[in-house]
Amino acid sequence: MQRPIEDYALIGDHQTAALVARTGSVDWLCLPRFDSAACFAALLGDEEHGHWRIAPRGADLCSRRAYRPDTLVLDTEWDTPDGTVRVTDFMPQRDRAPDLVRVVEGVTGEVTVRSTLRLRFDYGSVVPWMRRVDGHRVAVAGPDAAWLRTEPEVRSWGHGHATHAEFTVRPGERVTFVLTWHPSHESRPPLLDTDRALRESVEDWQAWAARCRYRGPHRDAVVRSLITLKALTYEPTGGIVAAPTTSLPEELGGVRNWDYRYCWLRDSTLTLGALLAAGYQEEAEAWRDWLLRAVAGDPADLRIMYGLAGERRLPELEVDWLPGYANSRPMRIGNAAAGQHQLDVYGEVVDSLALARRSGLPTRPQGWRMQLALMEFLRKVWREPDEGLWEVRGPRRHFVHSKVLAWVAADRTVRALEEQPELGGDVDRWRRLRDDIHAEVCARGYDARRNTFTQSYGSDELDAALLLIPRTGFLPADDPRVLGTIDAVRKDLGTPAGFVRRYSTDDATVDGLPGHEGVFLACSFWLADALHLAGRTGEARTLFERLVALCNDVGLLAEEYDAAGERQLGNFPQAFSHVGLVTTAFSLFGDDLGTAG
Repeated sequence: MQRPIEDYALIGDHQTAALVARTGSVDWLCLPRFDSAACFAALLGDEEHGHWRIAPRGADLCSRRAYRPDTLVLDTEWDTPDGTVRVTDFMPQRDRAPDLVRVVEGVTGEVTVRSTLRLRFDYGSVVPWMRRVDGHRVAVAGPDAAWLRTEPEVRSWGHGHATHAEFTVRPGERVTFVLTWHPSHESRPPLLDTDRALRESVEDWQAWAARCRYRGPHRDAVVRSLITLKALTYEPTGGIVAAPTTSLPEELGGVRNWDYRYCWLRDSTLTLGALLAAGYQEEAEAWRDWLLRAVAGDPADLRIMYGLAGERRLPELEVDWLPGYANSRPMRIGNAAAGQHQLDVYGEVVDSLALARRSGLPTRPQGWRMQLALMEFLRKVWREPDEGLWEVRGPRRHFVHSKVLAWVAADRTVRALEEQPELGGDVDRWRRLRDDIHAEVCARGYDARRNTFTQSYGSDELDAALLLIPRTGFLPADDPRVLGTIDAVRKDLGTPAGFVRRYSTDDATVDGLPGHEGVFLACSFWLADALHLAGRTGEARTLFERLVALCNDVGLLAEEYDAAGERQLGNFPQAFSHVGLVTTAFSLFGDDLGTAG
């Protein structure tokens, strides 16, 4: 039986991540990268699609679990009639092959524990050959090989294309399992010193978390969100994936199931701002540098998302052998939206570069040349329709948010030249572009009858992205048109608890897809920001408290929330949601993030 999305915890090694259920089962893990094929895919199917469960014999859900303070090391405990046992899960920071370490420790009494490992490479489709070598078990199939060892060695056997082990632990006794992956054509990596790896993992994470500058309310939630963003960072390049999963549904049983194991430009400015505000200069610089490398090339070929190393081709495939989470199909690998035309990404890139300059990040010589090249292209195409921020798979339209972000690009270029004329450029040219965009959006994207901006020119629909208008500086937060838009979005897209959807999905013609989706958590944080900027800080703080309360027991948020079913939806954990939590916390209680223009 599949567990609720919020029943999972995250562990990772800065290059990939695993999801661990409250049952003690690792149900999702892609090796060796976030975007590699999964060797545990029970999350999107059942146990036969790959999982690894360690738990007391006969037990189901754990009694409690928690990360060790300010780390990504997870402790899960079960109280049984025979005693208490703890399983500690972590993935050491990688300087070699990836390792998944699971330490079983007796706490009280005498508890019998069972381990069941089912490796299934290529998203559950390939059953590897298993054999014993030097007291270890090795699984091989195609390009993949994985070694399982225990310390001390315990009785294990193969049955049903799985490896089983059963043993008893008493207080203070420990049994350590290590699963190590490597390319099958290479020799086995050196054995891991697990005690040292655990100690260093705890120390390294706690030292990193201690650098956080936030000291306001809900600091634990802010630090946990920052740890999650760090865990979703592909360390070799600095890219941050939107989520470590694919195809967790936005509607149970629906078709809104997408692969989020890539890096979105829409997240760039807000992510950069959150990292800089919290004091993580090195991570912010690595993200900025990833951005510069990824977008280099022909401005006409700017993508809305890229692979971990800046890959541009992310072909979308459907995996027909996996039934999907809660029978939500299709299950997708890759993301065809990578090829969409979205004007907002030009504003997001230019805004990120502007924020980096203002924040004192070391400059890169190609940055300004790239910005001018992007601006020259944007000047020619900004009047064109596009697919918009939310990657709707319907006809192109003149999305208001896209036009506002085109204005942002022009505005940040003007400001840069006013502050640093030596950069070089025709500031009057960009002022004219900025003024032209502003005038058109106010004339064609604003509905005077309802006193609100609309999702697209001439549309009756609204869009939660309109809440970003005051944050970008397009209009001041006390402008009557902004205040009207805030109220209209709350009325048309809101729930009784104050959360908001991205846009209306009541009409399939809006995004070209059937069905509905939950409230979008990042947008709900944007509403809190907009309320605060508009002087309604009390309402903003109330909403923020409700949003923080949606975090699961270990502080994680998915992309969306089903208000009626009171459960999380969408890919998990979601970087965009956690960026929203950090950003809003600083907005309400901390230093200004500096991204409001």
